[in-house]
Amino acid sequence: MSTENLPPYTTIEPLGGALSGACRVPGDKSISHRAVLFAAMAEGTSHLEGVLDSEDVRASIRAVEALGATVDLRAQADGTLAGTVTGWGAEGPSQPAAPIDCGNSGTTARLLMGIVAPWDIAVTITGDASLQKRPMRRIVAPLAKMGATFEPESPEHLPITVHGTRRLRAIEYASPMASAQLKTAVLLAGTFAEGITTVTEPAPSRNHTELMLPEFNVPTTASTRVAGVEGPAEMLASDVVVPGDPSSAAFIAAAALLTPGSSVAIENVSLNPARIGFVRTLERMGASIEESYRGAEGKEPRGTLSVQFTPVLRGCEVPSQHIASVIDEIPVLALVAAHARGITVFHEVGELRVKESDRLVAIIEGLAQLGVDAWEEGDDLFIEGNPDLAVPEGLVFNSHGDHRLAMTWALVGACGRVPVSVTDFTCVAVSYPDFLADLKELVR
Repeated sequence: MSTENLPPYTTIEPLGGALSGACRVPGDKSISHRAVLFAAMAEGTSHLEGVLDSEDVRASIRAVEALGATVDLRAQADGTLAGTVTGWGAEGPSQPAAPIDCGNSGTTARLLMGIVAPWDIAVTITGDASLQKRPMRRIVAPLAKMGATFEPESPEHLPITVHGTRRLRAIEYASPMASAQLKTAVLLAGTFAEGITTVTEPAPSRNHTELMLPEFNVPTTASTRVAGVEGPAEMLASDVVVPGDPSSAAFIAAAALLTPGSSVAIENVSLNPARIGFVRTLERMGASIEESYRGAEGKEPRGTLSVQFTPVLRGCEVPSQHIASVIDEIPVLALVAAHARGITVFHEVGELRVKESDRLVAIIEGLAQLGVDAWEEGDDLFIEGNPDLAVPEGLVFNSHGDHRLAMTWALVGACGRVPVSVTDFTCVAVSYPDFLADLKELVR
């Protein structure tokens, strides 16, 4: 790739040896967001541990502070945040003095809409240039049905001003997509609406909200594709211990799979079935990976992922009903598929086009630099692997400012024999600030 007109880049050197031993990854990003946001909504003071210290989660912290919560979360020796959040409870959030800037965090922006909707305040929600391109209509539509109003009317993108109301209506909503963010926004609004609010999805999505709300005194009903709450409910403070993030663990796992002689145990990882779809996918590819249950944090199962170098991988198909459980890991799974024998197909992955970047196009372009054929047919992604893949020298990958892409392309250099460069690599701070340092710590 020509380096003309590209942002500054970071050179990733080969690790120079096998990965071995045990490690931990940062706190789960989805659970960390919810722990901060739910504690801010609750009556009383919640104690939180293991919270991910990243730019995205700090966006949620700043947002709830602007709405009147008191946050005292401090950096710990292990790089996580721990401390207290005192919520606004029954009084509701305060009218913020200025627009709330969510940075690059789509979770913060979308969940805030549901949090604000049941209260008589008007909140302008905005974000960085990347977030302002991401679709918001999917959240606006159900909240408008419940009685919230928006400026501009029927907005597609941020900035958006949400006008809440204490007369919010409960609804039964059939979501057009499997989206934990959409589901959560509606359930949070429904917590303070009169009656039963339900969300039905076409496929299962992450269920952290359904598991965590009862910890804050809000009973939920949940099945495979339906979740509900009955309002108005009283949210009460709770203690939350956040397990490790499986999406971050996927990158350590891929490094072990692709680096000869490696054997790694990733400890204290969330083993929520809705979050470890990537493990099931790697198993279908013949990877040596297994999970061991070690207990639970609240209702969230946690344990250890054990991964060994696997010299022979095979392509597989990932059906559309499983995509929601692997959507954030598709970039790194695509890199693993590039080393497999045969074709790997990810079905119905159009959602990749509206992530932090157009990940679908970026994956295809990045794999092309490696000499790997990848293409899209409709919303399906096809990758024809090459077990004898040899990385040419001098590659520069464009991360597009997307943390998942930056970490994926960094693995090409870290697990290979020649260095590669990745643009805007500092964007990994969104979810895994110490990614490279943790990889290097595993080289014995």
